[in-house]
Amino acid sequence: MDAKMTFKRYELKYVINREQRDALLKAMEGHLALDMFGHSTIRNLYYDTDDWRLVRRSIEKPWYKEKLRVRSYGLASDTSPVFVELKKKYEKVVYKRRLALPCEAAMEGLQPENILPAAPTDKQIGREIEAFKQFYGPTLAPAVFLSYEREAYYPIDGIDFRLTIDENLLWRMDNVDLRAPAGGEFIIPPEDMILEVKTPGGIPMWMVRFLSEHKIYQTSFSKYGTAYQQWLMDGKKTGGLLYA
Repeated sequence: MDAKMTFKRYELKYVINREQRDALLKAMEGHLALDMFGHSTIRNLYYDTDDWRLVRRSIEKPWYKEKLRVRSYGLASDTSPVFVELKKKYEKVVYKRRLALPCEAAMEGLQPENILPAAPTDKQIGREIEAFKQFYGPTLAPAVFLSYEREAYYPIDGIDFRLTIDENLLWRMDNVDLRAPAGGEFIIPPEDMILEVKTPGGIPMWMVRFLSEHKIYQTSFSKYGTAYQQWLMDGKKTGGLLYA
């Protein structure tokens, strides 16, 4: 596993049901196969300020937005590797920079008063994350725990094109720790899934035909943004929010 990684790509999202997922699995035969992770449980901590500055800006759909999260594949321990990810989106192109660190070191390093540890080859990414921390100030902290089951597919036909299917999307704002059991409220109905296409350029024709035949249309969807909006709605129903 590389300690640092950089991605630049388009990410196109679609909401599909189980019947459409089954049809897609047939359509991708000969084109895509499960990657090395296969089926995994992805767990994320999304960082935000005490006034939800990052997610509020994201919901406004600006030309530029950014987020900081920590991700693990499965239940983390103090010493298991997690990814500290700085994700930016500029005019629909996604840029992602990330560091792999032991969970405890990552969580300690992201505290406002601390410096995130990084190997010499990772210093530029470390500086970018530290600049992000400084810009958003001392209230930047884990705000939401978000988990889902993911199947990830890679190309076997030579086209630079990846695809993921996420289901059982859950969120919570308590016990926000990658070392805690998963659980929470559903972000979307449990029978629905998020199909995400990741490509540096176009979509292969077989995929275009599949989407057209099954009337599956691209949507703008943010897991964190949707969780935040659900929290707002729950607060309005119960009167539990300080602001809305």
